[in-house]
Amino acid sequence: MLILWVSLLVLGGLTFLLLSLPHARAWMWRQSGEEAFFAQVKGISDRAADLARPRLNLAASAVMQHAAVNPYGVNVFLEQEAEPAKREQAVIMAAEAGFHWLRQEFPWEDIEIHGKGDFEDRRHEPHRSAWDKYDHMVAVAEAQGLELIVRLSNPPGWTRTQGEGENYVDTFAPPDNVQDFADFVAAVVGRYRGRIRYYQLWNEPNIYPEWGSYPISPEGYLPLLRAGAEAARAADPDVVIILGALAATINLQPNDPPPGNSLNDLLYLQRLYDAGAAPYFDIVAVQGYGLYSGPTDRRMHPRVINISRHLFIRDLMVKNGDAHKPIWIAEMNWNAAPDDVDPRYGRVTLAQQARYLPLAYQRVLDEWPWVGVANTWYLKRATDEWEANRQPEAYFRLLAPDFAPQPVYDAMKAFTANHTGRHE
Repeated sequence: MLILWVSLLVLGGLTFLLLSLPHARAWMWRQSGEEAFFAQVKGISDRAADLARPRLNLAASAVMQHAAVNPYGVNVFLEQEAEPAKREQAVIMAAEAGFHWLRQEFPWEDIEIHGKGDFEDRRHEPHRSAWDKYDHMVAVAEAQGLELIVRLSNPPGWTRTQGEGENYVDTFAPPDNVQDFADFVAAVVGRYRGRIRYYQLWNEPNIYPEWGSYPISPEGYLPLLRAGAEAARAADPDVVIILGALAATINLQPNDPPPGNSLNDLLYLQRLYDAGAAPYFDIVAVQGYGLYSGPTDRRMHPRVINISRHLFIRDLMVKNGDAHKPIWIAEMNWNAAPDDVDPRYGRVTLAQQARYLPLAYQRVLDEWPWVGVANTWYLKRATDEWEANRQPEAYFRLLAPDFAPQPVYDAMKAFTANHTGRHE
């Protein structure tokens, strides 16, 4: 009994001490990414458990290609802006916030719309070239001195026997014939040769719905990646291929049917290496969401998803002989969902979001030399559909649909003005 009382007194004393010492709380925040006291205590215990795990080999001093680049990127939806002037305004505001890269999808279904080799848009009168909108995006980015990271995905219905299917999942399903994808890649890369260099081939192939209703399969993605990479390199020898961004997920065995159909990103990447995928990509792309903890969270557990998870990816790349390749973060941010919105991506206040995102870029600059570009998710959407439907996806935004800046936009603008970065 005496031992119990002594233990309780010691624990109480330590708790009082930690609560009363600002420096102790600040240190706990820097380790755990947690702001609440008891969450910090748990975070510190988790950090202690990390010491029992094997050390990661990050090869931080390795010579890497495509790492010495400007780190500031932002995801944009320029294809959704019907008015050219609004596309221009979005790009200008991205540049004013200090972003250098625009990660923009060129949806296959919006370019080669009606059939193979058919690049005319006849969905509305008057008919026009499907390239017009994308030519304008490229020109507007160039006018602001920005570079595009182009994501190629989202096939048109004619590429699959099942067409568009009866539900949403089939919208993103891969084509029946990978050569159709290769030909589309060649058309895009050839058209913008010398103007766009970085292409991501597919997106999140390890989760539903990005692989449609098909079983998740790294070995199934490889032929698509190989055909696309070979076509792109033939169309432009200077092109750089980015692996389809891997979604962070802890599922060890894909479930059928969806929506539980996903495969752990570490297992997925290792199986890609085992299948011989390494020659067909120059950069590994990952998703870098903070979710339920802040940007200073240093806990490392393969069953926990946080801002530091990509260190496991880096370790895996080094083990497979790819220390010379960098990681680019495809999407990164915290979700400032209001109280009446489902917090399935975590929930922070607008003020926290404005603090967290610059701190994440600070870690890129200070700690992660293997990370080239980190792309914020996202600049803006053209409409308020997500917000009207109370979808949490709406609250990653930097700008409202009417271009009204959110606090996080102003915070990034101030940060980039004072942190040109180690890559400059």
